[in-house]
Amino acid sequence: MSTRDYFIGDRKFYKTALAIAIPLAIQEIITNIVSLLDNVMVGRLGTLEMSAVAIINQLFFIVNLSIFGALSAAGLFAAQYVGAKNENGIRHCFRIKVIMGLLILLLTFLVLGLFPSQLINLYIADDTLPADAAATIGYGLKYVYIMLIGYIPFTVSRIYGMSLRETGEARMPMISSLIAIATNLLLNYILIFGKLGFTALGVAGAAIATVISRFVEAILLVVYTHASSDRFAFIKNVYKSLSAPKPLWRDVIRKGVPLLANEFLWSLGIACYLQAYSSRGLEVVAAANIASTLNSIFNTTSIAMGITISVLVGQRLGANDREGAKMTAWRLIALGFCFCILLGLILASLSGVIPKMYKVEPEVKELASHFLIAIAVSLPFQLFSNGCYFTLRSGGKTLITFFLDSGFMWLISVPIAYTLSNYTAISITAIYLIVQNLDAIKSVIGTVLIRRGKWISNIIEEKE
Repeated sequence: MSTRDYFIGDRKFYKTALAIAIPLAIQEIITNIVSLLDNVMVGRLGTLEMSAVAIINQLFFIVNLSIFGALSAAGLFAAQYVGAKNENGIRHCFRIKVIMGLLILLLTFLVLGLFPSQLINLYIADDTLPADAAATIGYGLKYVYIMLIGYIPFTVSRIYGMSLRETGEARMPMISSLIAIATNLLLNYILIFGKLGFTALGVAGAAIATVISRFVEAILLVVYTHASSDRFAFIKNVYKSLSAPKPLWRDVIRKGVPLLANEFLWSLGIACYLQAYSSRGLEVVAAANIASTLNSIFNTTSIAMGITISVLVGQRLGANDREGAKMTAWRLIALGFCFCILLGLILASLSGVIPKMYKVEPEVKELASHFLIAIAVSLPFQLFSNGCYFTLRSGGKTLITFFLDSGFMWLISVPIAYTLSNYTAISITAIYLIVQNLDAIKSVIGTVLIRRGKWISNIIEEKE
């Protein structure tokens, strides 16, 4: 087999891959475009309101990825059970996801419900005016207590959506998400600004709109999955018991602890970036929030390709097609890398336009524009390193991915961001550019690990 075959597939391959990746990408793009519009709406209220929401959303970003990490270990086994056509194995993995989701929910309510003021205060620079600091904390508290309710349906949606995608069904998670997004956007307009006779609720209105939309998404996914039990046999009698075999639990925990720790520490590292940048003022927090929202939109290819790699490579490994698993991974990474070069060019061309949509100070708009150019340069490296991460993870090498992802984050990226922000006179724009492009180093490390091939394993066969 030629080297070309490892990087370029045939029409059938791309049809299968894109059937998963495109709905995922559409879902993520529209979700993040609505987040952008949501961000713009809140930004129309003022810099302090937007900074408060940005801080809370950074904290919830940690929760989001912790939920993803907690569910992912069972997802690794489920994807391979799909390849092995083992419905009972998929059912047991679903039950484990439910229990793990409940545990993360409980922890989230305890931490963010009891200590929100202290966490918000970590992001407020020492030289911030006391009145501005108090207002930022006040807006943040209004937002966080309402948003916590939304994490009940959010967790349900992640459990069902992930399980459907592992079977190759990406269409319904996309449709339910789009309906929820439309609901969120409409309610944002009504509740934030007080339209159609409603009282203007500001940041609280944004939170209420998000919570309602999440309930809509969860209900749609639950009803669809159970109504299609002939197609998704694993859902039959799934709640008859929440038990799963002890050996499976043991292996899921063994694989899952590094995954959960990785997602938590990685997302905490991203939050630490913002905390480090915040030492340069609330204007930097607002600009980083604008840039982060755009990054989420343009980074959808990386997310879609990562999940597609998890599903397709996992299915290949479950079917004991080891050579096919390796080819699938490289083909998807190559496809995504090329596409992200194009996306980077588009983002760079929009870097001076998007910040003008916000009602913020001119220096915030200028900073945001510079940050967006830094992100545009980093997009291909983000995709490549993310693709390496999901490839290694699909073979159950969760400890290796832990060191590649969060290990690199805490040993290299966070210290660099903190040191440059607090102990040098380097401009915040240059610091942001350096930190964003550290993924280039991770890409080299990931390539070496994939080429060695030790990640290729059938974890359900090994368990049995």
